[in-house]
Amino acid sequence: MSATAHSVIEPTARERRFAATLIVIYALVTMLPLVWIFMTSLKTPQDSISYPPKVVFGPTLEGYVNLFTTRTRQTPEYMASLPPPETWWDELVRSRNMVIAGPSKFGERFLNSVIIGFGSTFLTIFLGTLAAYAFSRFRVPLKDDLLFFILSTRMMPPVAVAIPIFLMYRQLGLSDTHLGMILLYTAVNLSLAVWLLKGFMDEIPREYEEAAMIDGYTRLQAFRKVVLPQATTGIAATAIFCLIFAWNEYAFALLLTSGTAQTAPPFIPTIIGEGGLDWPAVAAGATLFLLPVLVFTILLRKHLLRGITFGAVRK
Repeated sequence: MSATAHSVIEPTARERRFAATLIVIYALVTMLPLVWIFMTSLKTPQDSISYPPKVVFGPTLEGYVNLFTTRTRQTPEYMASLPPPETWWDELVRSRNMVIAGPSKFGERFLNSVIIGFGSTFLTIFLGTLAAYAFSRFRVPLKDDLLFFILSTRMMPPVAVAIPIFLMYRQLGLSDTHLGMILLYTAVNLSLAVWLLKGFMDEIPREYEEAAMIDGYTRLQAFRKVVLPQATTGIAATAIFCLIFAWNEYAFALLLTSGTAQTAPPFIPTIIGEGGLDWPAVAAGATLFLLPVLVFTILLRKHLLRGITFGAVRK
C-alpha cells in the first residue's frame, strides 16, 4: 500500500483545471459586452436593431462615418444634381439619400477627454506622491486625523457637491474650461492617490534614503533617485485607477461643461438624437473611447499586477 505525498499548499491538477475553467468563463462573460459593442459598430442601422439579433452580417464602416460627420437628408432631385462622389464615405452617405454637411464634434470631445483625463492623472500623481512621501517619512501632527479627512472626501457622492461646485466655478470663471475640469478631477482623485501611494512608500525601507544622504545626497535628491524608482510600481497602478475615473466620469462633465471643454461621455449619448437611433455610431464612439484606457492599461499591466500584490507577502 503506497500513498502519494503532496503539498497542502500546492493545488492539485483538478483544482488547477477548475480554477482555469472559472477564469475562462469569467473572462468570456466580461468581454462579451465589449465584443458586442464592437460588432454593433460594424453593422448598418437596420442590422443593429434587427430581432433576433444578427451575429453574422456584412460589416460596414457606416457607423464610424456617421460618428465623425454631420449629415443632412436631401431630395432625390438634389441628389441627382450632385457630381459623382469623390470618396468612399461620400458614396456611403449618398446611398442613404444624405450629404455630408461637415465634421461632427466627436473629435473635439475626444481630444478634450485626452487632455483632461491625462492632465488630471499627471497632476494627481505628482501631488499625491509628494503628499504620500511626507505622510510616510515625516512626523506630521494629527497624521491619522488628516489621513482620515483625506479619505472621507472620497466617501462623498459627487451629486452632493455638484451644485456648490457649479456655483463656485461660475463665479471663478472655470465653467466649461479644461483647467477647471483638471483641477476638479485632481481634487477627487487625490485622496485615492495619497492612500495608495502611502502604502507603497511605507514598504520602501528608510535605510535606502539614509544611505543615500550619508553619501552626500540631499533629501530631494534621495527622493528623486532612490524612492521614486522603487515606487514606480505603485505610481503606475495608482495612475491607472485615477485615469479610469477621470476618463469615465459623467456627472461633473455633464453639469460643468457644454461646449469648449465637454468630454466624450456626455457627448456620445447625444448621437442618438442626431438623425434617429443611430446605434452603430454610438457603438463606434464607445469603441474608440475605450481604446486609450485599454492601451494605457496594457502598457502598464505588469506594474498593475505587481502593484496590487505589493506588500502582500512579508518576510
